[in-house]
Amino acid sequence: MLAVENRKIIPYLFLFPALTLLGLTVFWPALNAFFLSFTRYEYDLTQAPQWIGFANFRKLQSDPVFWKTVGNTFIYLVGVVPVLVAAPLALAILVNQKLRAIGWFRAAYYTPVIISLVVAGIAWKWLYAENGFFNQLLKMSGLSFIFGESIPWLTSPNLAIFSVMVVTIWKGLGYYMAIYLAGLQSIPGEVYEAAAIDGSDGIRKHFDITVPLMRPYLFLVAVISSISATKVFEEVYIMTQGGPRNSSKTIVYYLYEKAFTELEIGYACTIGLMLFLFIFALSLLRLVFTVNHES
Repeated sequence: MLAVENRKIIPYLFLFPALTLLGLTVFWPALNAFFLSFTRYEYDLTQAPQWIGFANFRKLQSDPVFWKTVGNTFIYLVGVVPVLVAAPLALAILVNQKLRAIGWFRAAYYTPVIISLVVAGIAWKWLYAENGFFNQLLKMSGLSFIFGESIPWLTSPNLAIFSVMVVTIWKGLGYYMAIYLAGLQSIPGEVYEAAAIDGSDGIRKHFDITVPLMRPYLFLVAVISSISATKVFEEVYIMTQGGPRNSSKTIVYYLYEKAFTELEIGYACTIGLMLFLFIFALSLLRLVFTVNHES
């Protein structure tokens, strides 16, 4: 009997180091952040947090900058996610062909994923500069009479957030392509052969066969890319600093600004709690879909 009980304990002993590390680095800080969202904890961080109840949430409700960041994050979500759901699938179909040296093409498309986001952000900021590659290309193409001498990619309130979106899409294409590629290679070739006999060939076979069979992967990519787009920070920090006039400021960047620039830790934790609830809802949506699909 004792030996049986010991065997039941062994799995937990293996889990204990990882759970301890997660508890110290994730769960305990998360609980502290939840507590601080109900306090005033700012400026002089040597003082103890002051309990203020739901005052931070009421402040959040009437904060125009916060709602501006919510709108920007929603625009980011709507602009990035559909592209990152559809374009990588087309790319995966392209590199799933049995061609010579196809592995090199797969590696080339995946390369942006392994490039540091800091390096990518700086490089794209140079490309978007007033005398950068894109504006020089505009002049060389003779289209400057339409768009002017240069396009203010990162300094225009109407263009800044969309210019940053391009970097997110460029970085994510290869990653989601790899997910789709795994799904495509699990589809038996006999299915396409049977479809070809029924007259479904060429591009049509992908609408008839590929897309329906790839539905779980499509939903997975939609949820993952939605969470990533909601948490976008590095691109904004490196390229625009949330400007101009808060036009590219996202929720996570606003949280960072409040916590580490203005030292309003309690208010920043409140913003973080709202962000957590939204991401948690997206994760639950994915879980429900996965359970329904498996059943």
